[in-house]
Amino acid sequence: MNHISTEGCIINGVTLLAPSIRREEEVLTADALRFVAALHRATCARRDELLEARRTRRRSIALGKDPAYRTDTAHVRADTTWRVAPPAPDLTDRRVEITTPVDRASTVTALTSGANVWLADLEDASVPTWENVITGQLNLNDGLRGAIPELDSGTVPDGPRPTVIVRPRGLHLPEKHLQIAGRPVWGGLVDLALYLFHNAQHLISHGSGPYFYLPKIESAEEARLWNDVFVLAQKLLGIPRGTIRATVLVETITAAFEMDEILYELREHAAGLNAGRWDYVFSMIKNFRQRGPRFILPDRERVSMSQPFMRAFTEQLVAVAHRRGTHAIGGLSTVIPVTEHAGENDRALARVVRDKEREAEAGFDGSWVAHPGLVMRCRAVFDVALGEAPNQLDRLREDVEFSDRALLDVAATTGSITEDGILVNLRIGLRYLESWLRGTGAVAVGNRMEDLGTAEISRAQLWQWIHCEALTKDGEIVTAEYVERLLDEEFDGLERTDGDRFDEAREILERSSLRAEFPDFLTSIAYAEYLCRRTRPWRWVEEELAERVPA
Repeated sequence: MNHISTEGCIINGVTLLAPSIRREEEVLTADALRFVAALHRATCARRDELLEARRTRRRSIALGKDPAYRTDTAHVRADTTWRVAPPAPDLTDRRVEITTPVDRASTVTALTSGANVWLADLEDASVPTWENVITGQLNLNDGLRGAIPELDSGTVPDGPRPTVIVRPRGLHLPEKHLQIAGRPVWGGLVDLALYLFHNAQHLISHGSGPYFYLPKIESAEEARLWNDVFVLAQKLLGIPRGTIRATVLVETITAAFEMDEILYELREHAAGLNAGRWDYVFSMIKNFRQRGPRFILPDRERVSMSQPFMRAFTEQLVAVAHRRGTHAIGGLSTVIPVTEHAGENDRALARVVRDKEREAEAGFDGSWVAHPGLVMRCRAVFDVALGEAPNQLDRLREDVEFSDRALLDVAATTGSITEDGILVNLRIGLRYLESWLRGTGAVAVGNRMEDLGTAEISRAQLWQWIHCEALTKDGEIVTAEYVERLLDEEFDGLERTDGDRFDEAREILERSSLRAEFPDFLTSIAYAEYLCRRTRPWRWVEEELAERVPA
């Protein structure tokens, strides 16, 4: 291996713009960087086009054009004959999936959790500091090879290890520490390419394969880009076409209208659809944030999966997935079991069980949890629903009506906006962002595990409530001044420590929630301003990343 340790050096056309990280030479080999560069050059122009298409589509929605099922792909939906690839042997039974970051402790926890699948999250539960990017790859490499001492220490449970599915970063995020021809490589490509290069052959030789969760997809064309990456990567690595498998997180409203088309584009590599509930709610708010009372949601805690528009989304997802012969995986339960408040804990766990029962009854083949203490509870529910079967792929849900109106029926959501709901959003925003700035992307706030998706809901709701002049349950108009006053109270009540980053967290929260412009993603602001070397002033960052919507 070639040891690369000089910041600013160029290896096979890739410029490194980051200080050295311990053991980085095991990840950033010359051949691995050549692989990254080949994939980037083949796809970067198309990625730019797709990101511009996203912006164009959102502007159209903001001006009043509702998303709908596409007429140009109606033949794909109408064709009942096509199916995706059959499940890989170690992806047949997915009744419990645990999602965690890929730091060392979380890697050990996930691999010994007893879940069927570990979603190794390089996206919403991780912070893309350069150290996290490199150490995350090292932990994956070590975990797959049993090279983590804690796994053999006798202090962790024995038993089968879960199948590993890696979630790379989304299409929108750059990796500014790796540049080619003066441009950053897109972050998801870095995550996927490094994992593939170092682990594909090892996984295949052990009866598994390189599996991925694809986040933040907004269209079938974006799925086609990922599929093109898979085809080229398999060719360059010399592994059979179709070895890579990908489950798509349906977490945007536009993707919900194109689930058939997305699976069609990925069909030889497809492994399922997942109901990404938190980002889906965020997508609804983001896309319709200026469309008035029809699209205003109540307090976050009230936006459950039983609300009409969420139920329509999940039922359509199950029907599409099973019609095409692939898995439907339920959404994430973020509850953290606690012992100090037994009654509250029991009620929270009972809600988790009811949530999983609802998913199993709807036909889902498995579901996500964020804490190992929920694995057995989730398993128990799906054991009852599945019996001896590994999944429910034979439940076609032919009773489901495919209605665009149902997917957009936000107005039927029950619940109110309250001052407590505003305070919860502010609290989550401050505490999550402060932790994120220190490099931790999954944060316990109360008895819930918050990640970037839930934080996005919090700040997007604040922006929408303010700009639509929403009313609280008590008749108070939600204004910027009102929210700022509550933010002052919440901020003043924080327990501060030397070196904390609450001041910066507040600045990001104010920029993303209280200003006229709406940044597309929190990470776009925070990554460009706080995690990377600043090469241009804040004004450039704000102008490049803010989502401008016509009045």
